[in-house]
Amino acid sequence: MARRRRTLAQHARLRSPHPFSQLMKLVAVGVVVVVVATLSTVAYAAYDLTASFTREAVAVENPIAVPPDIGEIEGGVNLLVVGIDECEDDLKELLGDRCDGADSDTQLNDVTILLHISEEPRRVTVVSFPRDLMFTAPGCARTDGGRWDGGFTQINELYSIGGLSCVMTAVSDMSGQQIPFGAMVTFGGVIDVTSAIGGVEVCLANPMVDRNTVIDWPAGPRTIKGVEALQFLRTRYGVGGSDLARVSNQQQYMSRLARTLVSEEVLTDAGKLYRLASTGLRSVTPTETLTNPMTLVQIALAVRDVPFEDIVFVQYPSVPASFNANRVEPDEDAAQVLWDALAANQPIEVTGEVGADAGVVEVVPDPVPGADPSEAPVPTDDPSAEEPVVEAGEVDPRTGKVALPTSITGSSAAQQTCSAGTG
Repeated sequence: MARRRRTLAQHARLRSPHPFSQLMKLVAVGVVVVVVATLSTVAYAAYDLTASFTREAVAVENPIAVPPDIGEIEGGVNLLVVGIDECEDDLKELLGDRCDGADSDTQLNDVTILLHISEEPRRVTVVSFPRDLMFTAPGCARTDGGRWDGGFTQINELYSIGGLSCVMTAVSDMSGQQIPFGAMVTFGGVIDVTSAIGGVEVCLANPMVDRNTVIDWPAGPRTIKGVEALQFLRTRYGVGGSDLARVSNQQQYMSRLARTLVSEEVLTDAGKLYRLASTGLRSVTPTETLTNPMTLVQIALAVRDVPFEDIVFVQYPSVPASFNANRVEPDEDAAQVLWDALAANQPIEVTGEVGADAGVVEVVPDPVPGADPSEAPVPTDDPSAEEPVVEAGEVDPRTGKVALPTSITGSSAAQQTCSAGTG
């Protein structure tokens, strides 16, 4: 029986977004948004930059056609983004052992994220998959022209087998979601994008130390860009040593990146916007279905009015693998509650912790100057006022949202989290 999590933070009313956020709102899904919002900016302002972007596009098996239109895209939208740990020449020293061994030429999808945009009413759900997830994947076309028959494998090995298309096929099979769009970004691309916008301010609740990613940072706010952004996204020992904690830490980055990209500092700076657009085009490899500038505009228009509280980041639920303590397997029953809610276009409510393995903690923002304290909820000891128990998969009558199992961790973009650090 799952009990509804009590929310600690009280969130202030957010200001109305700048009109130009229509092109940038998709940034609310972090790395995913960098891909699409960047391209949407270019679709309006710099068509001439898209030539090389289109040339390197990836063909996918059984592509789903989306007709171009002048309005927002119809129905729901799914987009898969993978971040690969390619041993780029200027990053080999930073990636250390990963680029020294016999597998240094292998490209692994170190980050795998599914972005789901619902049909009306529009909501955004971002699902992050642990890189150590073991599951049975369907067959796919190999990058060498052959055919892989599928089988039990680790999710981060799929890119090395069949590229972006293979990862999309596997996640589509696992989730039951049709995924027409995909994009790949390298670690070098992450560095370039964060530098283009002048950095992202993250929060460390405690000092963060990780010799593997060369981090020794004090507690407090820290603006990261370039190499530091990559160090932050890759660290696992800096948040306790768990890959699941690392995913939660990456979600903090995504949420704060969203706030940065829709801030006045970015939206009103034409130079930053153009640098972001041109950098994104150099850094991202899309599927052929994502190269039409009008399609990018359609997607951007679909999410222009989605409030931060309806942009939810969750981690795909898993359980420890019985055969290897360092691997996890799908918690299919918990995941099915999530997939069913998305398929039925129902809003979701995270009842579990904000992060797995205590990788992040939620923080209570300072009161907004001038806010009316009478609007804050008043605690009560009246037993009749106790919150009702809402089981996983049921709709919470107070919010109208489907309660996810407590094993699914995550938060909304309206919440603020900090890296737990290493104490």
